[in-house]
Amino acid sequence: MMRPFFVICAGLALAACTTVTSPPATAPAPGNASNAAPINSFSAVVARVEPVAEQVCRERAPRLNCDFEIFVDRRAGLPANAFQTVDRNGRPIIGFTASLVAELRNRDELAFILGHEAAHHIAGHLSRQRDTALRGALVAGILAGIGGGNAGDVRSAQEVGATVGARVYSKEFELEADALGTVIAYRAGFNPSIGALFFTRIADPGNQFLGTHPPNAQRIQTVQRTLETLR
Repeated sequence: MMRPFFVICAGLALAACTTVTSPPATAPAPGNASNAAPINSFSAVVARVEPVAEQVCRERAPRLNCDFEIFVDRRAGLPANAFQTVDRNGRPIIGFTASLVAELRNRDELAFILGHEAAHHIAGHLSRQRDTALRGALVAGILAGIGGGNAGDVRSAQEVGATVGARVYSKEFELEADALGTVIAYRAGFNPSIGALFFTRIADPGNQFLGTHPPNAQRIQTVQRTLETLR
């Protein structure tokens, strides 16, 4: 009975840090075109943000592997997305799809999202989500067994319990990552206020029960409140 728990949790861990998908920009970004963030600007932003993220990681989570690997997935047809995971050795990995990088309007947005994803690792969100998913699967499986369910019923209950467990703190984790991502982007010399304007162009998830992301307005407020403590 234990094997499905770990299979479920492993799958959730890999998907834990996906961001909301952004629709295509409907107008060109205002301001200096040199501030645009196509893929050819990606390495320049990474060069400034990565060492700051690693320094913050060493300051706040010295036991973690803080050697980030950051890349762009250039495969065609992938939705606009960014994610954070770890490899089998615990090295943190941050990935952006090329479609997301192409949609970002400036380097501040790119720096903010990169800081946000790094913050997920620093705050230990993947392991914390695995723990809550496992607890949810255990409780649901036990209840299904007590209720007389067969092996299939128990397995289904485990899957539902894992999903619910993984989402219990999902919105809280996103806001934590927004706050720490603001710190990282700011320390790297970018403007998180501009970076957070990304939230004004994506679909608002609202305040859904067991939703994976908090309302966009709440995320922008989190960035602004964090900035007030840094200035």
